[in-house]
Amino acid sequence: MQRSKINGLMNDEDQGELIAELTKLQQEHRDLDAAIDALHHSPAPDLLRLQRLKKRKLVLRDRIAFIEDQITPDIIA
Repeated sequence: MQRSKINGLMNDEDQGELIAELTKLQQEHRDLDAAIDALHHSPAPDLLRLQRLKKRKLVLRDRIAFIEDQITPDIIA
């Protein structure tokens, strides 16, 4: 995924790849949310696993935000 060196804009293929990755990460984030909720409400939750899932969810959130920033053009108002 390379940006055009002339104007700094992404081509359609690059943007399509980012959107596909964003969709995949958002689904994984939702899945982790459901897993965390289920584990949290279990009779004897594994606290270490819960902590790891939450950490992974935060990493995904940061990556999602980064990709959304890449997709959204910078508009100087």
